Amino acid sequence: MPPVEFLAERQEAGKTIAALLRKRFGLTWSQAKRVIENGHVRVAGFAVSDPGHRVRAKNRIWIREGVVQAPPAVREAKPTPPPQPAPKHKPKPAAPPPPQLLTPALADALLYADDVVVVVNKPAGLTTMRHAAEADEFGPHGKRFLPKTLADLLPRLLALPGARVIPVHRIDRDTSGVVVFARTTAAAEHLTRQFRKHTADRRYLALVRGAPPAGSIESVFVHDRGDGRRGSGTGPDGKRAVTHVKVLERLGPYSLVECRLETGRTHQVRIHLGEAGAPLCGERVYDRPIHGQPLPDGSGAARPMLHAIRLGFVHPVTGEPMSWDVPPPEDFAALLAKLRGPA
Repeated sequence: MPPVEFLAERQEAGKTIAALLRKRFGLTWSQAKRVIENGHVRVAGFAVSDPGHRVRAKNRIWIREGVVQAPPAVREAKPTPPPQPAPKHKPKPAAPPPPQLLTPALADALLYADDVVVVVNKPAGLTTMRHAAEADEFGPHGKRFLPKTLADLLPRLLALPGARVIPVHRIDRDTSGVVVFARTTAAAEHLTRQFRKHTADRRYLALVRGAPPAGSIESVFVHDRGDGRRGSGTGPDGKRAVTHVKVLERLGPYSLVECRLETGRTHQVRIHLGEAGAPLCGERVYDRPIHGQPLPDGSGAARPMLHAIRLGFVHPVTGEPMSWDVPPPEDFAALLAKLRGPA
């Protein structure tokens, strides 16, 4: 069964989404509740998990494929095209369809969305947002030649092409995991204050070479630690960086590590783990001491093995504490299983 889409009619305004599904598709209360709570329904482009959510007139309702069978009243009738005369010449082959901007990994990445915040599970290999310097260099017209960022693709992911999204924080291009965007300036400012006051809960999983010392790593980050790389040092422009490290599992010459961020500096986890003598598997920048050689890496990792597993914050409007835990992606899980060895 294909996905079902329809517009809520005027007489349906004010009904709960559960009541609407029961009326439209003949579902029982428990069936409608299960469909909604399992994340199979979107209203006006937003995932809805509350059966009591009330719809408005002309809200577009979307139901995932295979969930319900659209009754004839919901299906959109397609007019029969008039007969066409036989072509005099052999028609040219159809042009190939344009490449899809939403990869399968991104198509299922939306974790939560409402009128003020959007939470996404970012796949590795996708930049969170455009750096201001890069945007200024290419200008508004030149940006179309640059690779799309998550911020660029998010309105389409929301099924709202004109939606405004404001990045609140970023994670590295090759890092996977949870990120939050704001949909209003007030929400962005509220969330930014939480990140600056270190009240947001940000945790990462990392696969590393060796094992870092458990406890807190604190240093001052500078743009050049002495070999052209970011890192710990001294200077008037340095910024305090604090990472709380816990070794979850020893895997022979490797370890599975949890890092909780107290501050959120650029490349903070990668730098602190590298400087602690336990660089990420797949790390190619912060994998060596100053002016030294890279530490051996026999893991075979194709990217730095870092995943933002948890994000928690207070909702900027409701004041409700919210938190998401997202398991690592397939490549991380596969490497972890390999390092663990046979069961």
